[in-house]
Amino acid sequence: MSATTSVTIRPLVAEDEAVWRDLWTAYLTFYKSGVAEAVHQSTFARLLGCDSADFNAFVAEQDGRVVGLVHYLFHRHCWRVENVCYLQDLYADPAVRGTGIGRKLIEAVYAAADDAGAPAVYWLTQDDNAAGRRLYDRVGQHTNFIKYQRPA
Repeated sequence: MSATTSVTIRPLVAEDEAVWRDLWTAYLTFYKSGVAEAVHQSTFARLLGCDSADFNAFVAEQDGRVVGLVHYLFHRHCWRVENVCYLQDLYADPAVRGTGIGRKLIEAVYAAADDAGAPAVYWLTQDDNAAGRRLYDRVGQHTNFIKYQRPA
């Protein structure tokens, strides 16, 4: 980023829907996935909702243009009294990768977790996401857990 480039991390707002949809679709495509229109609509509504059990979102705005997003939620945990924070989706426009956007979005989630009294923030990524993992190795701690899920 140049000295004249400003970055703001702020909550997602309704007026962000079109750019959010573009970024989230690109994120899903990165993971060779996609969702139905009903999921797009439901997800965006949940991100803007006021149910504390629903997702939250921040966007990164660089020089007035939204260039990144992060989705996260707080949930109960059987090993703690406090809720923990799950960072589900993180995406930065490829044109701004390597400029600190991803780090700023993660740090915003860390701050939200601190504000909510959530002592832990965790996330998943694919093992071959080399670029993402370079960032995650700098801002997080790699654990030895392996994810399993119900077969489709």
